[in-house]
Amino acid sequence: MLGKSLSQIGRSVLDALLPPICPVTKELVDAPGALSATVWAGLEFIGDQVCYSCGHPFEFAGLDGQLCAACEARRPNISQTRSALVYNDISRALILAFKHGGHTDGVARMANWMAAAGKDLLDPRMLVLPVPLHLRRRIKRRFNQSALLGRALVKAHGGHFAPHLLDRARNTPSQAGRNAQARKRNVAGAFMVPQGAKDEVKGTRILLIDDVRTTGATLAACARPLLAAGCVQVDALTLARIVKPSETIT
Repeated sequence: MLGKSLSQIGRSVLDALLPPICPVTKELVDAPGALSATVWAGLEFIGDQVCYSCGHPFEFAGLDGQLCAACEARRPNISQTRSALVYNDISRALILAFKHGGHTDGVARMANWMAAAGKDLLDPRMLVLPVPLHLRRRIKRRFNQSALLGRALVKAHGGHFAPHLLDRARNTPSQAGRNAQARKRNVAGAFMVPQGAKDEVKGTRILLIDDVRTTGATLAACARPLLAAGCVQVDALTLARIVKPSETIT
């Protein structure tokens, strides 16, 4: 009780000195990690009417298990992908404030959004694996945003956090501004299962975690070595996803 009281006092003092602000609008908010009304109004949450495979939202209600035209033509190596938010101006600003601005206070809330979107993918036996950053980029950024989301997801909803099962073998240039084919070429062969982890991967089901799904090229490149190592199924869960092809990631 004493420790809790001291913590609350410390938080009150800190809030008085540095009042919590919304990471996007910089308005004063009630608590660290809270969002302003403007941000809440601009977030577009993705509902249940999505392509069974890639998770692209349907404009009209579809049947359970229905595939979009792209997945009908060619099924991805990711069994199912789900995303919490449409990537729009507001979610973009929120994600950039998170991964580049260091506003990590809201990570538990974002992980809960992801869990709601991917409720059918969650399983206490699953291995939760964040898309890895190359060491150089991780040092520069100070953290891997996908790892923070994955760890928060496991803490609140179960599963086994297993970031050691996949390495980024080479430091690829940013995917920003590249079209689908260029993104695919850029990450080809960029990921590998470490030799010592192959036995752990065999026969498992893995849930990949990333902040944004654009074309799916990065997730597919991650799934390829996992499936080659004997993983029986790879699913993916992201905080946001591109819905309109004209939208770009920065």
